[in-house]
Amino acid sequence: MEKREFARRRKRLMDIAGHGGIVIQPTAPERIRNRDVYYPFRPDSDFYYLTGFPEPEAVLVLVPDRPQGECILFCRERDDEAESWHGRRAGLEGACELYGADDAFPITDLDDILPGLIENKERIYFTMGRYADFDQRLVSWLNRVTSKGRAGIHAPDQFVSLGHVVHEMRLFKSSQELKAMRRAASIAAAAHRRAMAACKSGMREYQIEAELLHSFMQQGARSPAYPSIVGGGANSCILHYTENSDVLKDGDLLLIDAGAEYDSYASDITRTFPVSGEYTTEQRQIYEIVLEAQLAAIAEVRPGNTWNEPHEAAIEVITRGLIDIGILKGRLRKLIDEEAYKPYYPHKTGHWLGMDVHDVGDYKLHDEWRVFEPGMVTTVEPGLYLAATLKDLGKQWWNIGVRIEDDVLVTETGHEILTIEAPKSVEAVEAAMRERSAA
Repeated sequence: MEKREFARRRKRLMDIAGHGGIVIQPTAPERIRNRDVYYPFRPDSDFYYLTGFPEPEAVLVLVPDRPQGECILFCRERDDEAESWHGRRAGLEGACELYGADDAFPITDLDDILPGLIENKERIYFTMGRYADFDQRLVSWLNRVTSKGRAGIHAPDQFVSLGHVVHEMRLFKSSQELKAMRRAASIAAAAHRRAMAACKSGMREYQIEAELLHSFMQQGARSPAYPSIVGGGANSCILHYTENSDVLKDGDLLLIDAGAEYDSYASDITRTFPVSGEYTTEQRQIYEIVLEAQLAAIAEVRPGNTWNEPHEAAIEVITRGLIDIGILKGRLRKLIDEEAYKPYYPHKTGHWLGMDVHDVGDYKLHDEWRVFEPGMVTTVEPGLYLAATLKDLGKQWWNIGVRIEDDVLVTETGHEILTIEAPKSVEAVEAAMRERSAA
């Protein structure tokens, strides 16, 4: 992402905050995995969206109309000894030269400097409740400023949710963001194709997960966007299954929900395919119901429609399909009204996608479903989960779990399927699996 992209975002945010406002956005803290080992660090998405700054221990402060510089970054100083152990730091000079800050201060000076920046401001834009320790520090800074009232200094008396403002910005993707998301989608699609070609009976689920991760990293995505779901047989009916430890068997379906993170943007793809390489009659029946539901839902992703219309389209197709194969009995509209499909399809048909796999942005405005607008990206992911534990379900349907998911951009005239490269039709999936015998 280009430096000017982050500058443009900050400028827009400062225009919203206006004179008398101050924006405070910390990055995420580092987290201990075990003993003295840390999880790989990933910046807070809102912080990174505004800065592109990848290091821990950093705080962004935006002060519109500040003569000495509106964009201030508190970060770690250069330290040769620390860098020889843990890697290079941008330092204060790098914060300005590489990341576009107008001014930079040591993170260790935050308690000394930030209260002075708050003085006599009218509004603080900040997200309370995300990082409890930082919340407490902010309260202490406000108390310190409030105590100077006799000197004619006042603290801000308005708190504005920064998250709400930034999340509305993040909901609409720029051309640079879409470039990253298309790449993330392409990387993930190639990984799904690799998994299809590699799959065979006797492998463990985590071996397929290893194929995904290998493909991600080979293509430049250093991390998955979320823990991969690789569920065979009965595990395909567990929505967020991540144990990925069982042996794959002929006759089972394998459901893979896996996406890559590229340049801090996520992709999110689900494909379901037979371990044997060919769907059984019952598996194909369920698969084609879900595929028809997904295509109907994708058709509803266009400007002017509401976010819930794809879900409504999917529900109708799925309910009709369950009637056609005898799992549900009754009139279509009555069954939909009674939500008779829910034991088999318990979730929504999608979610916003962006820097976070379940990305930010309101789904309703004033209690009404949000209208699609160009630049929004949503997943479309209907499914059917016929667990053996479901009451009165015929044995021929047991443990058939199918979900099909794509990432869909709302365009000026309709939509674009970002994940189009991942095989999806029965014929395309079975052809991709035949590649294993040719390899």
